[in-house]
Formats: sequence, C-alpha cells, structure tokens
Amino acid sequence: MISVEKLLTELTDCDFKEMLEVRKPKSWLKSVSAFANERGGGLIFGMADNKTVVGLADIKGDIDIISKQIKEKITPLPSVDFRAYETDEGKDILIVEVATGNETPYFYSADGNLIAYIRVGSDSVPAPHNRLRELVMRGKNLTADALSTEYKVDDMTFTILDAAFKKVKKQILTKNDYISFGLCKPDCTLTNAGLMFSDECPLLQSRVFCTRWDGLDKSGGADDAIDDKEFEGDLISQLQKSHDFVKMNMKVRWKKMSDHRIDKPDYADRAVFEALANALMHRDYDVAGSEVHVDMFDDRLEIYSPGGMPDGTLIQEREIDSVPSTRRNPIIAEIFHRLDYIERRGSGLKKMQLETSYLHGYTEEYAPEFRSTATEFHVIFKNMNYGLHNAIGQDNRVASLVDFCSSPRTRKEMQEFVGIASRDHFKKTFLVPLLESEQLRMTIPDKPSSRNQKYVKV
Repeated sequence: MISVEKLLTELTDCDFKEMLEVRKPKSWLKSVSAFANERGGGLIFGMADNKTVVGLADIKGDIDIISKQIKEKITPLPSVDFRAYETDEGKDILIVEVATGNETPYFYSADGNLIAYIRVGSDSVPAPHNRLRELVMRGKNLTADALSTEYKVDDMTFTILDAAFKKVKKQILTKNDYISFGLCKPDCTLTNAGLMFSDECPLLQSRVFCTRWDGLDKSGGADDAIDDKEFEGDLISQLQKSHDFVKMNMKVRWKKMSDHRIDKPDYADRAVFEALANALMHRDYDVAGSEVHVDMFDDRLEIYSPGGMPDGTLIQEREIDSVPSTRRNPIIAEIFHRLDYIERRGSGLKKMQLETSYLHGYTEEYAPEFRSTATEFHVIFKNMNYGLHNAIGQDNRVASLVDFCSSPRTRKEMQEFVGIASRDHFKKTFLVPLLESEQLRMTIPDKPSSRNQKYVKV
C-alpha cells in the first residue's frame, strides 16, 4: 500500500481522472501530448480532482485500452510507464507517467485533427503558433536564435559588440569567433542571434519600449507619461539604454549618519539590470509585433517580455530555487554571460531577489514579484521609497495650493493648479482636508454649492 501524498510528490505535474473515458479518449490523450511536449507528468486514474480515491475495477483491462489509444492517436509515440498501486484506503489506482519527449511536437492525431498540446497551469491546451514552432525546433535540436538569416557577416557592422568584447575580455573578435559563438554559420551567413547583435538590427520585434507613467497606472495623472523612449538596434545598446532610462527616472534618497551616508534608491540597480538582461535573452522573438516593455509607475517598475516559461509552467506556481536553467535563446545568453552581464546560468530570478533584499529598509513586502502566462513574463519591483515620495510630493502640493489661494480661487482653478483630473479625487485628497484643518475657508460659507464659490487662504 502507498499513500496518495507520496504518489503526488513523485510527479512533476498530474491530471486526475475518476475513471477511464473510453468513448472520449481525447479528454485524457491531450494531457499525454502536453506532458510529452513539455516537462513530463502523469495521469492518475481512479482519483477525483479533490484527491479523493475512487478506485478502478479492472486495471489490467484499462492498461490495455490506454496503451492501444496512445499507440493509435499520439504521434510520434511517447515514452510511457504504467504503475498500479493499492492505496491506504485499499482501492486500486493507475498512474500513467509520461516522460518529456525528445522528438517534439507530440500530436494528438484523430477525428481528422492533428493537434499538439501544451500545459498552461493545470490545463492541457492547443499550442499557439509560436509555441508549436518552438516545439518543432526543439525536436530538431534547434533554437530560434540559431536559425540562419539571409544576411552575411560582411553585410552588417558590429562596432558595439566588438567594442564590448575588447573592453570586457580584452579580445578582438574574428570571423572564427563569430562562428564558434554561433553568431554565424561556417559560410558566414548570420544567425538570428548574429543579426540581433549587429549595429542596425533590422528585426522590428527586437525593440524595447520604456515609459515613465504619471501615477499608479497607464491612465496617467496630470500627464499620461512623464518620459518615454524606444530603443532598437543591437541588443547590447538596448540593454544599456533601457537600464539608463530606469536610472534616470528613479530617485536615490540618502540618510546621513554620524560617519557615513546611507543611499536609499527606489530600486536595486543590479536587480533591475538582471531583469532587463533576462527579458532580452529569454524573450520569444517569434512573436511579431511585440516588444519588451519597461513601465515605471509611482509605486513600482514592471518589465514585460513576450513568451512564457519555456517548459509551459507558470512561474507564480513554482519555487524560485527549484526553477531549472532553460534558455530559450542560448546563443544570446552565452554572449551576455561572456560579457559579464549575467552570472551563472539559472540564477537570474534568485539574483533579483537577493539584490533587492540588500536595500535599506527592505522587508518581505518589497520582494520582487514574478508572473507568467503561456505568452507573457512579468517582473515587478516595488518602489522602496514610494510612501516617502508620495508624502513629500503631497506636502509640497498642499503647501503650494494654500499659497495659490492667497487670492480667492475657484475649485476648478485649484484642481487645474495641482494637476488632478478627477473632481472627486481632488475634493477627497485636498479640498476637504484643507477646509477641515482650517487652512482654507469658503468665501461664501452659506452657499457652498454656488458656482461662484471660491476658497481663500486663512
């Protein structure tokens, strides 16, 4: 006999089936396809979704049916292992364990359909076009950044890449280096990676959009955006310029001690750089019309990159320490590693957490957040000084508004002066507190609703 808990810990992912659906095999065969296409998993027959053991009456007969259906309707044939157990409750269950395949994509082939499935959370769904292309390339032991282009090395210039290697590695790159690094083929045809490190990369999706928004969301405050830039060209310049954009738009407060000074930046600089490097080297470049986005708000910094986790899992459901190093674009990652932009493989997310934890005043609530879907990856850094900035900005605007009302002003004039679009927000945040604290008074106290009502400094 074996406990259910022990069984579940042995599986990377699993689906529960109370019984074998003989007439609707697609309901479970799609999970076989998904497990083989990604990081493996198991189907547990005889157990409900709530982990209640129901049991199976004829395990041997079920194995024969499952084996036959997989052979007939999953192509190519994945590696499958059948394990029967009697649980502590004395009931029989069957685990069909599917190994990660090397011949991806594994298709469900029946009913006139040919569909490759992937896992999104706990569901098996048809692979979108870009993920299907990734699976095809993985089955051929290829990656998107290793594919050949129509450009030759001599067609492009690489002054930024060459200068970076000369500065960091004291190395002058030759064509043999470009070949050994995977930037071009032996015939000097550039790969996608080589093209993206060229000075004027022509790939439209290889760009970074950076925006400093006014407020806490993209609806804006007095202005929609305070600053915005678009960076294209080689990946090194994109990384450096987007990093400079963040540094220009964040603040560094400081606290004077008896014999030294404590810097209090909004964000950990090294953590931000690591996140930007990860976004550029792990993004899905097959997603046309989508770019890396860096969005700075008053209270947070968000970095978005196209493409979810390469293994189809959701990062918010994983333990960061256990996430394996899976590089979607290994050539780009290797160049970044050689230039000391990133540390050892697989340590990026942990590095962001660690660097942020070094900030003065850090608590767990300021830990970076990581979120992903099948097509997106987000890193969110919390502004360590948001409360301080907000209070100081509020105090300054309050003082300025009171001085502005040295001459009687209408509510509309006051609202425009502080740059707040919402009337209710202005009244709640400024007008009512100033009246209650008697810093302002109405010029016609008995007619507060009058259109001519004005307010004046006490």
